[in-house]
Amino acid sequence: MVIKTAKEINRMIKEVLNKLNEKQVDEFMQRLVHSRNIFVAGAGRSGLVGRAFAMRLMHLGFYVYVVGETIAPPIKPGDLLIAISGSGKTSATLTTVKTAKETKATVVVITSFKNSPIAKLADSIVLIGGREIKGMKRDYISGQLTGMHEPLTPLGSLFELSTMVFLDAVITKLMKLYEEGEMDLKKRHANIE
Repeated sequence: MVIKTAKEINRMIKEVLNKLNEKQVDEFMQRLVHSRNIFVAGAGRSGLVGRAFAMRLMHLGFYVYVVGETIAPPIKPGDLLIAISGSGKTSATLTTVKTAKETKATVVVITSFKNSPIAKLADSIVLIGGREIKGMKRDYISGQLTGMHEPLTPLGSLFELSTMVFLDAVITKLMKLYEEGEMDLKKRHANIE
């Protein structure tokens, strides 16, 4: 049962990633490589995905910060905020996006909803499906009772899993672009933990 479920989740991730918009991805890559400092924001599981991406960017030599960490400097014009929110409504992430816009920083949002409050503030977006089935009730129990819920991946996990795979692919592309190998990344990996 577990292996069958894992294979089905893998199939669903592939389906989500096949729907990525190449123009959105290219614009994201351009903004990424031309930014002075990069800030990554997200709450909950989206935040965990963002932290993993930030770590890999650091391994590539980017100046990258996780929003909310005590060592993060102020965001300024010329900086990039990458905000990850499946729903596009997460209040903490929305506040972060508003602050970044006020400082004239560039904002890229990774979300499932192009008309969400966070996406509407973005300079560009990357749409990654999987947050929820169209018309799904926001109440978990109601969704379970009516059958309107995501199969196999609870509470939006398909979005986070797909986003993680997408962002790992971005790192692979950047490695090729900057001619960095795994040993180069390893040199920048923490040696005290």
